[in-house]
Amino acid sequence: MIRIPEFVSKLTPYKVGKPIEELAREKKLERIVKLASNENPLGPSPRAVEAIQNALGQLNRYTDPTSHELVQALARKYSIQPEHIVCGHGTDSLIAYVINAFTEEKDEILTCEGTFIGIYVSARKFGRRLATVPLKNYTFDLKAILRAVSENTRIIYLANPNNPTGTMFGYREFEAFMAEVPDDILVILDEAYTAYAGSNPDYPNGVRYDYENMVVMRTLSKAYGLGGLRIGFAVGPRKIIDTIYKVKLPFEPNVLAQKAAVAAVDDDEFLERTVETNRKALEMMQARFDRIGIEYVPTSANFILLLLPDQHSAEQFTAGCLDRGLIVRHVAAFGIPNGIRVNSGTYDEMEFGLDIIERVYSDVVAPDKDNVSQVGAN
Repeated sequence: MIRIPEFVSKLTPYKVGKPIEELAREKKLERIVKLASNENPLGPSPRAVEAIQNALGQLNRYTDPTSHELVQALARKYSIQPEHIVCGHGTDSLIAYVINAFTEEKDEILTCEGTFIGIYVSARKFGRRLATVPLKNYTFDLKAILRAVSENTRIIYLANPNNPTGTMFGYREFEAFMAEVPDDILVILDEAYTAYAGSNPDYPNGVRYDYENMVVMRTLSKAYGLGGLRIGFAVGPRKIIDTIYKVKLPFEPNVLAQKAAVAAVDDDEFLERTVETNRKALEMMQARFDRIGIEYVPTSANFILLLLPDQHSAEQFTAGCLDRGLIVRHVAAFGIPNGIRVNSGTYDEMEFGLDIIERVYSDVVAPDKDNVSQVGAN
């Protein structure tokens, strides 16, 4: 009999939601709006679409393992030396490479409970010990993380803004934290939502730092609208980047993803339109939630975390929205069992979605906010 390692046998395969078309047939719905995955409601950059169309004739060729053209574009955009950049199939892939390259079985990965589920999954896939501390006011508690560092800690994972809470820590707090982190611990700074937070003068733009023990993750899945192509990049010291290349699958990202990304990162007009659409959508959501009386966490990203009284209410709320054609994300798996994440959309999607949220909240959820669970609010 084939032996399966215990840490693998305990894993649960990623569970995807039903395709929208199947859901529509099953529930007999004429319209479904998805506000669950933090996607760009405007679609992909038009320049990216054009670049894909122009590249279709190259599909017989293997992709460039170094993503040379894309790395050069990113280097120009962010004023970074090309040798400090590596591209991969999104943040999930890059996080897995970092864990593979810089930890062994006895090592520990330290983060907060209530953050991006990808770090939990990647740690467990490699059989690594995962240590967590609570969030503080739904934000990364950097002081608590420092106190939790052990002799086995090899990686600290931070998400700024955090997913699924949307909160961010400022540059003063971040710099004080980095000054205290032992230099043999690698810090992963995940900046998937930097496009939405970057205008805040307090935001610590990770690619502007040159810490020898930090690697910054960025994705083109969110603001740039390339989620279906799975492409992201990491920025760090050359020694870190060279080591990631040793464990990285050679032929990724694929050729279409690379060509689309090169075009997208220079499409400033599309990015500005995306950020403005998000700003208006967040204003609509906050105004409606305030009027309804739904508790939520102030955000610096492209989504808002709703706080329901308890996990059961959150489950009922999610199901009630789905029955009416609105897909939202219950984030119990992230470590916030009473949380519902709702991402921004177009004006029309917001009108549709907010009407459903108001009806479901009125019908399903007891509006006793005093009973809201304090998970993540320590």
